[in-house]
Amino acid sequence: MHAKRLGRGTIRAGRPRRAGGARPAGAALTTALLLTAGALTACDVSSDSGNRGASGKRPVPTPLWDRSPDSIAAVGDSITRAFDACVVLSDCPEASWATGTDATVRSLAQRLLGGEPAAVAQRSWNYARTGAEVADLSAQMAKAAAKKPDLVTVLVGANDACADRTELMTPVADFRASFTKALRELRRTAPKSQVYVSSVPDLKRLWSTGRDDPLGRAVWKLGICSTMLGDAEDLSSRAHERRARVQDRVVAYNTVLKDVCGKDRRCRYDGGAVFDYRFNEELLSRWDWFHPSKDGQSVLADIAYRNITAAKPPA
Repeated sequence: MHAKRLGRGTIRAGRPRRAGGARPAGAALTTALLLTAGALTACDVSSDSGNRGASGKRPVPTPLWDRSPDSIAAVGDSITRAFDACVVLSDCPEASWATGTDATVRSLAQRLLGGEPAAVAQRSWNYARTGAEVADLSAQMAKAAAKKPDLVTVLVGANDACADRTELMTPVADFRASFTKALRELRRTAPKSQVYVSSVPDLKRLWSTGRDDPLGRAVWKLGICSTMLGDAEDLSSRAHERRARVQDRVVAYNTVLKDVCGKDRRCRYDGGAVFDYRFNEELLSRWDWFHPSKDGQSVLADIAYRNITAAKPPA
């Protein structure tokens, strides 16, 4: 997000058992193969699972999702750059929810890598850019992949919905193509890096939170996310329809994030946690009533940490 612009299952199918008692040999073999394939889908094995070591034991499989990654790269937009969190109209990466070193924020990197700024600085990288859209993600992913990080965090999409006019919002099909391309770019160089994808924030809730505040309305008139925040006091049917189009587009973007992430075994979507979170005025920047304040950045870090370290991905 910047001063002008802010800068979403798997189906299992079974096979009916033949009536009349014992399974034929072919069915038993098929069942065994399916069970084996399922086990390999859930885990990686460091060596051939059919070979036993000197001890006569099979190698222990490694879970696909590591709940304590040791290095982090962040990509996305101005939210991850902590724009307007410290100084007006400026990035403040030290306050970033993902890789920051500010002790009051307690970033994801601090929680996972340790609280010392030196440790965070050595094992985390922030490639997000203020004003970035999903089309910019591939280039950021290429930089992140070069570091071979254990984890890559993604928070992008608000700028795609925040435009001067609703007609200029990124089409959903283009959003899908760009996000898919970005994950492929990562996988070219870093096939085993985990990916944590945050949902796009609820822009309509931000409008509802700040529209009654004179200062917030005055700042928004400068052109911040005009599709949603323009003419904040206008409650006409036309304005309602405009905001509804933006809201629908954000929901569609989150569906794309969930779908595309769901096809990658090492990717976790936040289940809509950021979109669902009720950010209040205390969690928004005093300079633009839109970007997260330091307290808001801390909330984002907490959501990410809980989802990344959870035994199971969000529903």
